[in-house]
Amino acid sequence: MKKIFALLMTCMLVLATGCGGGDKPVDDSGKIKLGMITRLNASEENFDEFLKKIEATLSVKISSHKSVFFDNFTSIQMAIESGQIDEISTYRSVARYMLAKDSRFSVLKDHSLEFIDSFCFALRDDDTELKDSLNMIIDEMQSDGTFDKLIKEYITDINAENDPPAVEMPTFDGAPTIKVAVTGDLPPLDFVGSDGKPAGFNTAVLAEISNRMLKNIELVQVDSGARAAALTSKQVDVVFWAIVPGSEIIPSDSDKPAGIELTNPYYKDKIVHLTFKREEKK
Repeated sequence: MKKIFALLMTCMLVLATGCGGGDKPVDDSGKIKLGMITRLNASEENFDEFLKKIEATLSVKISSHKSVFFDNFTSIQMAIESGQIDEISTYRSVARYMLAKDSRFSVLKDHSLEFIDSFCFALRDDDTELKDSLNMIIDEMQSDGTFDKLIKEYITDINAENDPPAVEMPTFDGAPTIKVAVTGDLPPLDFVGSDGKPAGFNTAVLAEISNRMLKNIELVQVDSGARAAALTSKQVDVVFWAIVPGSEIIPSDSDKPAGIELTNPYYKDKIVHLTFKREEKK
């Protein structure tokens, strides 16, 4: 029962549950506008229906937020700075990075439970050989401590006041090339520097995978909202994804478009809500 409840609570957060306390600005309908990256298999409307269903089923008050979708993180930042939204739903590592860059951001008080999302890769469902190869390497990197090392180097111990370091991608003459979409919307996890070059944790993970597969990996920048289209249209072969745990309330494919398969997860991060202190007009 505890396991089921934890899954449901995780789903609630992924589906834009409220965080913290204190007075918050609200829109005309009395709801707090919560900005988040576009959910690729759900509209804002049916996303909010998920909230209502969870609230009715579990007898908890979580539908005080109105989800607002954005195709990239830059748009979310502009929206909260201009007052278009009131909070941002993102990951703890991203929040740490943003707070170091701008002291006007703050994290709302954490929930008493841990709300965690799992990161994985998504690829076309007919690309079974690539999926099997990625799963094998992910398992190897988990077992031999490589992921622990990369998490420490690029997330835990990184100086958040600086941009994530550049990562050199290996090249193998004559080897096949796998195209992987990067968005830059989750610094320092998925990050693109001012020079247009991907860097940070996910890029370091891909460099290690490239070395182990002995295949070239080409990084292709796309908006988060265009990930599924880029994958299904074969513009890219792999995209980064986050797993939403399934339950009787939230279907396991609630954010997984048809024709897409997911690998084993390789990283987990807690979801938090950010607020922004705007300067008062004189």
